[in-house]
Amino acid sequence: MTHISSIGASMYTDLSVSTANAPATYDQSGFEALYLSEDTDFYRIKNVREFPSIGTPPNIVNVPVFGQATSQQVQGQADAPTMEIQVNYIATDWADGSDLGDLVGDGNQYCFRFTLLNELPPGYGAVDTEIGGIVADAVQNTSYYFVGKVEALQVNPQLTDASTATLTISVQSDTYGAYTFTSST
Repeated sequence: MTHISSIGASMYTDLSVSTANAPATYDQSGFEALYLSEDTDFYRIKNVREFPSIGTPPNIVNVPVFGQATSQQVQGQADAPTMEIQVNYIATDWADGSDLGDLVGDGNQYCFRFTLLNELPPGYGAVDTEIGGIVADAVQNTSYYFVGKVEALQVNPQLTDASTATLTISVQSDTYGAYTFTSST
């Protein structure tokens, strides 16, 4: 049985970033290797309030045609999207010198993993680098991978609600996936 086989919420959606070099091959095993090794650092982007759409953007261009009331749609080249993620802002998570704070605006490319999960994997949330079960098949999940840069973090102070921040990630590659894993338990 595959992970997403019926309508339902992805209650434990996860976005992680690996600080290791990009994989040698842009395929499922190359991306998974970044998140399986204990020698590799990767970090969860926690306290996400709202995720954007993920995947391959449409490659449709509207072209105006002289003398017609509506434009025609033709195939074009899709642009890599910029992702804006809303997070509940916790200053210590994004401070200078912190794991995630040092990635913002440094100009380096990183590999990101976006995972949809319906149940809490073992070890999830224990520490940033221990997300046991996402790639280790402890729970059913679907993962997407892409290479991108952490471009900016803008804090949105709130007077009546929790302070939030907008994390901007520029996507530098195609989106790879969905790679679906079934539970081994």
